[in-house]
Amino acid sequence: MDSSTTPRVAIVGGGLGGLLCARVLQLHGRPVTVFEGEPSPEARGQGGTLDMHPETGQVALRAAGLLEKFQALSRPEGQEWRLLDHVTGAVLSGEIPDGGDEERPEIDRGRLRGLLLGSLRPGTVHWGHSVGGVTPHPDGTCQVRFREGGSEHFDLVIGADGAWSRVRPGVSDAVPAYTGVTFVETGLDDVDTRHPALAGLTGEGTMMAKAPGRGLFVQRNSGGHIRVYAALRVPEDWYVAGRLDFADTEAVRADLLARYTGWDPALLGFLRGNDSGFVNRPLHALPAPHSWDHVPGVTLLGDAAHLMPPLGVGANLAMLDGAELAQALIAEPTVDDAVRAYESVMLPRAGELAKATAEGLGHLLPG
Repeated sequence: MDSSTTPRVAIVGGGLGGLLCARVLQLHGRPVTVFEGEPSPEARGQGGTLDMHPETGQVALRAAGLLEKFQALSRPEGQEWRLLDHVTGAVLSGEIPDGGDEERPEIDRGRLRGLLLGSLRPGTVHWGHSVGGVTPHPDGTCQVRFREGGSEHFDLVIGADGAWSRVRPGVSDAVPAYTGVTFVETGLDDVDTRHPALAGLTGEGTMMAKAPGRGLFVQRNSGGHIRVYAALRVPEDWYVAGRLDFADTEAVRADLLARYTGWDPALLGFLRGNDSGFVNRPLHALPAPHSWDHVPGVTLLGDAAHLMPPLGVGANLAMLDGAELAQALIAEPTVDDAVRAYESVMLPRAGELAKATAEGLGHLLPG
């Protein structure tokens, strides 16, 4: 893009993909504004641990000039995984990485977000700015409307605002649909001292145990924390039929333990010994593939563009989207040329991965 032009670029959403895009733009001297509805970086927890793939997430981090800092924060030992028999607790299969294996090191999502936030110029992220919608204009610009009132115009608005994107309706009428699988999340703290047996079952990375329609997926995070997901093939309103209130931890625990009758008692310790309550997380996905006709002045990245089941692809892909879109904005002569070039690569790639992860969810948790 001609260095004499300074297109006004707004990124809606302060997640990994949007922040990565902003970082690459700023590295090349491009102005960018990020609007985030949350009031501060500490407003909520950022979820579990992520493995950064060499062909996607690590490529994006290298483009952002942050790969070495990421490696210093990452946990290569977190690549370990094991599959346990749900009845006996015996290890059926697994993999322990070699000492020098850093192909897909793990990092807590919160630490990675903090790394990206710290790399941006002060004031880049406008906290507490909730976007209510966007309106593309015939001149190729786009208007951002804020829930708090008021609006601003930009040459490009990038929707990086996740599953329930407020920018997506500017290009597509698609909405996420329930996949048939719900994760019920909980966690345990100080596992090596307070829950050594569960720490041993988990190992240094990810542990899985599954049966038809049910699974336990357990991730070791940094700081001695373990994150637990009870995975269920259930209707989206499953807890309504059981009259469950997620504020009643003991009632939810009893319901889950009943659903896991016959499982190894040691594995059920992940549901009995949790230090936090339970959180209901139904999994949604956009159509696979999801595409749209190009609209000047607006585009999407990450979950806003291609929400898919959480099988280790989404965060990596969002960051690669962000890097490639920023690089196109730097390289192409106009904003519209850049967005067209980006979408011509991103949409087919995401479509193939969305289909693969939909199939993968069926294999991971068969009915």
